[in-house]
Amino acid sequence: MTAEPAAVLAETDALELLGRGRIDIEGRLVDASNTTLRAEITLDGVTRRCVYKPVRGERPLWDFPDGTLAGREVSAYLVSRATGWGLVPPTILRDGPLGPGALQLWIDEPAEVGSLIGFVPAFDVPEGWFAVASARDDDGDAYALAHADDPRLARLAVFDAVINNADRKGGHVLYPASGDVHGVDHGVSFHVENKLRTVLWGWTGKPLPAEATDVLARLGEQLDGPLGEALDEHLTITEVRQVGRRVKRLMRACRFPEPPQEWPAIPWPPI
Repeated sequence: MTAEPAAVLAETDALELLGRGRIDIEGRLVDASNTTLRAEITLDGVTRRCVYKPVRGERPLWDFPDGTLAGREVSAYLVSRATGWGLVPPTILRDGPLGPGALQLWIDEPAEVGSLIGFVPAFDVPEGWFAVASARDDDGDAYALAHADDPRLARLAVFDAVINNADRKGGHVLYPASGDVHGVDHGVSFHVENKLRTVLWGWTGKPLPAEATDVLARLGEQLDGPLGEALDEHLTITEVRQVGRRVKRLMRACRFPEPPQEWPAIPWPPI
């Protein structure tokens, strides 16, 4: 049986499917640095695709020595769910064919989908876009790495600042037919030191969206309760504490953060 393009699952149904469904591996996504598998998952006649990242396939990272990348993927989903913005597809930690790992619902993108992030001619940046970096192609022509001034991306930028995402590439942003924006690949997030690397620097120093104030306040409350308890299962005590501190700093500043000065602020490759 193959996964068919079907109606979007409700979040509770997706979590049930991920938690109890039968996993059949289809193949490996070869561009990923860690073992990342595409699979079909089936429960009670419902079949969808998912991404399975087994812990045993993770490459050790010197600057992320604690916990697992899979646990950070799950933590990103938990924070996303707490914001109410639905930025990260349903993600759980469960045992699979290659042992414990992160299981995330696959997000299909329409063939004609247009990205809100990319390289554009330096002298022809679209109206309503921010240029965030300069580049040249092999012929020496000037380009700009740019992204749209879009409220959905602004939400993602706030979210990345909260989880301290060290790898927000343009290719880690998905555009499903629903019109939403999803972020994926959060395995190198939640470090205790500032490691924010992203292509979404267009709002640097600008005021946060008005809605972010209530969302951050709600996050702070939940970090002292059920969200904090859930994150404790996947992150260290210090990492969870630092999430709360980043939330407080964002609320106090009411502005998007500035790029770090100690290391490159944009991941490589950026797309």
